[in-house]
Amino acid sequence: MRNIFSLCALAGLTAVLATGCAGPEKKLGRGMSNVIEPVRMGEMRRSIEQRAMFDRESAPLATGFVHGLNKTLARTGMGIYEIITFPIPPYDPIGKNYVKPGRHYPDNYKPRLLDDSLYATDTALGFSGGDVLPIVPGSRFHVFDN
Repeated sequence: MRNIFSLCALAGLTAVLATGCAGPEKKLGRGMSNVIEPVRMGEMRRSIEQRAMFDRESAPLATGFVHGLNKTLARTGMGIYEIITFPIPPYDPIGKNYVKPGRHYPDNYKPRLLDDSLYATDTALGFSGGDVLPIVPGSRFHVFDN
């Protein structure tokens, strides 16, 4: 009788822990995306661009760099926190007032799908489009861009 009761308790605990994984999955994915921000440099590029366009200071590059570095470090710290605490609720993004959730790019760049046979629908003809070298900052050349 005790074995059946402990087996049912173990099955119930497993069911509770194994179901409803959409929240932790989103939190872990968001954390992993935020941790690679220093490599991607999206916040840095966006901050420098925004400061150069809208601030009429004497050194928009320097202030944009400092602001972008601050945002990049904040996003990376939030990502580390979300990776460590992904199984623990709440699953909503933290720090939404300072750093908006999701990836950010400069306004002059709209990311597109990579030039890959997985996404290209016309590979049988030998034509496909997409970014040629998307990892390099400043690379905005597209093949067969409509």
